[in-house]
Amino acid sequence: MGSRASTLLREEEIEEIKKETGFSHSQITRLYSRFTSLDKGENGTLSREDFQRIPELAINPLGDRIINAFFPEGEDQVNFRGFMRTLAHFRPIEDNEKNKDPTASEPLNSRSNKLLFAFRLYDLDRDDKISRDELLQVLEKVDVEQKMSIRFLH
Repeated sequence: MGSRASTLLREEEIEEIKKETGFSHSQITRLYSRFTSLDKGENGTLSREDFQRIPELAINPLGDRIINAFFPEGEDQVNFRGFMRTLAHFRPIEDNEKNKDPTASEPLNSRSNKLLFAFRLYDLDRDDKISRDELLQVLEKVDVEQKMSIRFLH
């Protein structure tokens, strides 16, 4: 699997992804290997079903919201570049990289981009507001998961 990952990802693509996401060369190649292992259709993209096979997402009460974050509106597939852009929101904020290049766009893992990303997990209808019903849906999912965990432990 490792050789397949390294041969299909060109060096210039790795450099572009590094600049765009802040991931290191080794992180990108490792994540590409994971991406290709999830790509059951072997077509260079992931579907929602591919994500649903990830055990940690399958049991997460917000798993469906996290999965949806990988897909632009109206899309049902995500390529490696889109996959990396979404994962970049989960990278830690590195203050020492802030304002490195004043002409560069704000990093995907900046505080404001992380807040916007988290906001979109709750804004289901994408109207730029979190309605009472949207918030209640999340709280109910988390509450159900918590109750299931407590029952399991007892």
